[in-house]
Amino acid sequence: MSMSGGRGGTERLVVIGGDAAGMSAASQARRLKGPDELEIVAFERGHFTSYSACGIPYWVGGDVPERDDLIARTPEEHRARGIDLRLRTEVTEIDVAGQRVRARDVDSGAESWTPYDKLVIATGARPVRPDLPGADAPGVHGVQTLDDGQALLETLAHTRGRRAVVVGAGYIGVETAEALINRGFEVTVVNRGKEPMSTLDPDMGRLVHRAMEGLGITMVNDAEVTKILTGEDGRARAVATEDAEYPADVVVLGIGVRPETALARAAGLPLGAHGGLLTDLAMRVRGHEDIWAGGDCVEVLNLVSRQDQYVPLGTHANKHGQVIGSNVGGGYATFPGVVGTAVSKVCDLEIARTGLREKDADRVGLRYETVTIESTSRAGYYPGASPMTVKMLAERRTGRLLGVQIVGREGAAKRVDIAAVALTARMTVEQMTALDLGYAPPFSPVWDPVLVAARKATAKVRVS
Repeated sequence: MSMSGGRGGTERLVVIGGDAAGMSAASQARRLKGPDELEIVAFERGHFTSYSACGIPYWVGGDVPERDDLIARTPEEHRARGIDLRLRTEVTEIDVAGQRVRARDVDSGAESWTPYDKLVIATGARPVRPDLPGADAPGVHGVQTLDDGQALLETLAHTRGRRAVVVGAGYIGVETAEALINRGFEVTVVNRGKEPMSTLDPDMGRLVHRAMEGLGITMVNDAEVTKILTGEDGRARAVATEDAEYPADVVVLGIGVRPETALARAAGLPLGAHGGLLTDLAMRVRGHEDIWAGGDCVEVLNLVSRQDQYVPLGTHANKHGQVIGSNVGGGYATFPGVVGTAVSKVCDLEIARTGLREKDADRVGLRYETVTIESTSRAGYYPGASPMTVKMLAERRTGRLLGVQIVGREGAAKRVDIAAVALTARMTVEQMTALDLGYAPPFSPVWDPVLVAARKATAKVRVS
């Protein structure tokens, strides 16, 4: 039965990458098949497994006290469940024809080949490190892995100056800026876009901009970083744009991530327009019977635009792992796609989005109407009611919901889940107005803010 290195009739599963997707796949496969049926070998080049990268800014800011609070499962726990986990081991080559991978021990440099019957690629993402002079200087940090977070905290502890510059204003940039404010740093955010949070339309991003300035963050928009200047000691001392210099004792790159697919590319596996691996609904790499891929190294189908999209989020990675593990373990599961839901916060401002932005709808040629409404999180007369802005996109004539963005105080972020379900069900805004949502004055006005937007959108698409 076994073509390769498993013992006797045992198959061998090799997993590349020990975080959310990889270890979820390994754990799920192990639940379905015992060690006598399936041997599992997992390679991880870092020191840690199964941790929450999304929690790193909150650890840096002090909201999460200990690094280990972010670890869902330790290497020892994985090994106790019969997974041969090899830390500090980097896979350097996938030999598809020979069904084997070459791995190198990061510390000793020793290399060896490991055969596989089934392979899971869960290599994750790498931070975009701009090709700028000084980008690799000491004092310049990413926040992608626990190792990165540890290095940043050490720099913050030992830096005499208190000036920080964050490059990029996406989720990671914005969350890290707040973390640095909490650590007592003066923070400047340099952002290429018109407004922070390019996952929102600029009119909604402006609300985030105001909140960041309210926290004391200096926001520099429409600015392209040209280089990171270094002092005589070789450490970063400022971030330069075309027309200004921003002094910095520490620089954090929050420009986003790209799929880590160099191994897959070299092995000739199929990649999409964003550089991520392409899979079928079962998360099998297209055209390859015994190779699966999941997490931040794959592209997924956006159910609203019907196009492949790159959405690196821990929620998807864990689901991918479950699907892959079920399929590798002899069961059957699929991952149908995403609608593009994401939430974040700046201080007490909650930011949420799902579906398409205006520019996404334009790109796929959809004709749409937009409405923006102001409402409150609770009944207006109930203590603690706070303002909330909801923007909704609906398809012209048909009224199909296309996207929702919400910015507000308490209670704003999770309201986007109503819209995420509506998008998945391909509901129209008119159908949404009839949704039987929970109501009591402490939780929402009689008409929930999302439904107020849906009513207004219904009226607008009818006349369009």
